Amino acid sequence: MTAAPVREGATAAARPARRRWARWGGRARRGDSAGRGGTAGGSGQGRGRARARWARHASAWLWLAPALILFALFKFVPMARAISMSFKEVRPYLGDRWVGLDNYRAVVDDDAFRAAAGHTVVLALGETVGSIVVGLILALLLEGSARHLWFVRTAVFLPTVTAMAVVAALWRVIYYPAPDGALNSVLGWVGLGPGNYLDSPHSSLWSVMAVGIWRGAPYDMMIFIAGLAGVDRTLYEAAAADGAGPLRRLWHVAFPAMRPVFTIVVTLAAIRGLRVFTEIFLLTNGGPNGSTEVVMTLVYKLGLERNELGIASAGSMLLLVGTIVLTLLAQLLRRGNHK
Repeated sequence: MTAAPVREGATAAARPARRRWARWGGRARRGDSAGRGGTAGGSGQGRGRARARWARHASAWLWLAPALILFALFKFVPMARAISMSFKEVRPYLGDRWVGLDNYRAVVDDDAFRAAAGHTVVLALGETVGSIVVGLILALLLEGSARHLWFVRTAVFLPTVTAMAVVAALWRVIYYPAPDGALNSVLGWVGLGPGNYLDSPHSSLWSVMAVGIWRGAPYDMMIFIAGLAGVDRTLYEAAAADGAGPLRRLWHVAFPAMRPVFTIVVTLAAIRGLRVFTEIFLLTNGGPNGSTEVVMTLVYKLGLERNELGIASAGSMLLLVGTIVLTLLAQLLRRGNHK
């Protein structure tokens, strides 16, 4: 008699627990189905974003493809061929013969190559320092937003975009060694005697350096102008309020803010100086008596005039290694400045 009420009481007590369990199970099943649906929807959205991102990248690469193909054909393929030739004795119609490092030993032991490397370093240093100093002075003079400055900047920038053949012809006229030459006439007004410039072993290298500075300074000027435009003007105003003059504002405000710009300019100018060829070839062709011979002109003569293509390739590879080392050093210095 007492068992039935007990069972009924237990059943009545268990009903709320069952109802709570059913409600929890239903929520769990709904959450699981919603999670599966959300996962499917999220994966679909992810695939859509990936396809859109791939389409954007593919279109960019398609636009770049013609230029990259030309760049590979005329830059990387010849470079790979030159690396291969530097380890061989190149014999047209007879087949190349592997010589290992003999070409590099011949280049390093050659007095003419060492002299050309010295001239290259001197030209690179002189043109780098000269073009940076002149370019910075021009940038400080022409920096601003005045309307007439665009015309002056364009006129100053013309030497950079003028063909080197035209520049060489112009400077040959300026350097004409006769007393009535252009530069000699101007120097005669102040009592200085006529000079031979390109025709003298003592002045030919410096004369070519002056041409390189004249042509490279406007390029550096434009980079400096862009760097000066990025300096915060409030820093100038704060320095002026503290009593700093123009030179102190330039030294303590502008120059520290332009450290990355200086790194870029120094790197580009140094590489430009190391790879100098056209100026020498058109103005002096390495003369007189080898006083302006540089690595690039010597490589040209070894490869195309003496038909020593293997040795010429070895010389060009050494110049490439020097350029890469210079670029890496500039990058390390730039990272050090950022830190």
